[in-house]
Amino acid sequence: MEITEIITAIIALLAAIITAVVVPWLKKKASALDTAELLAWVDLAVAAAEQLYESTAGAAKKDYVLDVLEAQGYYVDTAEVDAAVEAAVLALHHALEEDAA
Repeated sequence: MEITEIITAIIALLAAIITAVVVPWLKKKASALDTAELLAWVDLAVAAAEQLYESTAGAAKKDYVLDVLEAQGYYVDTAEVDAAVEAAVLALHHALEEDAA
């Protein structure tokens, strides 16, 4: 067996390991960071919308939050955004209730 065949086999093995292990790990890590950043932007946009709009202007607040997210480059599924926005609103209301108590 020649050295070239051995080197080629080693390179193929390393490529397979990188593809099977390292790439999925990096994607998961990047995805978690992206999600954390998205949720931070949602929290910020929800807090701003609560300050900018009347309490009865729910649709306008949601549109504002979506506009802020799009300005930051987030184009995600509406169901995901709805859930994140509702969670952020709930957290904000709980924090305000605790401050008032």
